[in-house]
Amino acid sequence: MTDILKLLKEGNRPALLAAVVNTIIAILKAIAFFVTGNVAMFAEMLHSLGDAANQFFVFIGSALSKKAPTAKFPNGFGRVVNLVCLGAVIVVAIMSYEAVIGGWHHILNPVESSGLVLNLSVLGIAIILEFAVLYKAGKDILHDAGIQKGGLAPITLSFKHLNRSKPATKLVFMEDLVATMGGVLAFVAVLLAHFLGLLVAEGIASILIGLMMFYVVGKVFLENARGAIGESDEEMRNHIAHLVTEDPDVKDLQRIEVLKEGEFLHVEVVAEVDPSLTVAYVDDVRDRLLSLILQQKGVQDVLISFDEDDGVHTWQRTNVTKDTQSPH
Repeated sequence: MTDILKLLKEGNRPALLAAVVNTIIAILKAIAFFVTGNVAMFAEMLHSLGDAANQFFVFIGSALSKKAPTAKFPNGFGRVVNLVCLGAVIVVAIMSYEAVIGGWHHILNPVESSGLVLNLSVLGIAIILEFAVLYKAGKDILHDAGIQKGGLAPITLSFKHLNRSKPATKLVFMEDLVATMGGVLAFVAVLLAHFLGLLVAEGIASILIGLMMFYVVGKVFLENARGAIGESDEEMRNHIAHLVTEDPDVKDLQRIEVLKEGEFLHVEVVAEVDPSLTVAYVDDVRDRLLSLILQQKGVQDVLISFDEDDGVHTWQRTNVTKDTQSPH
């Protein structure tokens, strides 16, 4: 039990915060829907329920991914968070479908809803809370990128660095971005239906919210599928290769692989050295490189092996456009 609690403390905090906030929002929206019968509120209720459920599971998955490697699982549990995210998007997909179907039925058979003040109050509170979670996730994304900025930077700059963020944080950011936009859509739809008599606006808003959720499902599914299979990080590969080749005792690189395992990176290097060097000296070179690579952001373990220099230059840098990773 103690080990589980220790792991939970290492879980992704934006995901936990988002799960708690979305649970509160879902309860408020559920009350408003059952009182007023507003179909846009129904879509928002499903959205918040789906977000709360999968963000909670993502938090658990991110915590379990921190579990240390064992004899049975020597590569660790880093990919657990990717697997959990894959399961989480199934929940979102179901909620997305229900939101689209509910909106379509409302367009075909529009029904006037009541409780204008209640609907707008709940949606207003939800938008504020969702934006707060979105802002917090944006700050974490910038923190992972080594950027410390306030103001609107966690919103405006996060998109640029989204691919460098942790899988759980990225999921929270995307879901709450859609949730905030969905809340605004629902808010506008309620106003249009009440003041202009455009009852179909609520159905259209429900469909649009569902489609935005489907977009999140597709994007998160593809990214975490790559992570679960094992995806090479070309940016870090070039960065680490540059560090290794700068060492005066490394003549060339035969091979270097940097594999993403959830939030972590596994590095494997085969370097060429002068064949006249002693085993003891090469071992010192290995220790030096090992320490240097482990200092790089996200690197969990490193495997370094050596071969004698064959006089043929093998390593060719892969062209990338992103900025290199900075050390811890």
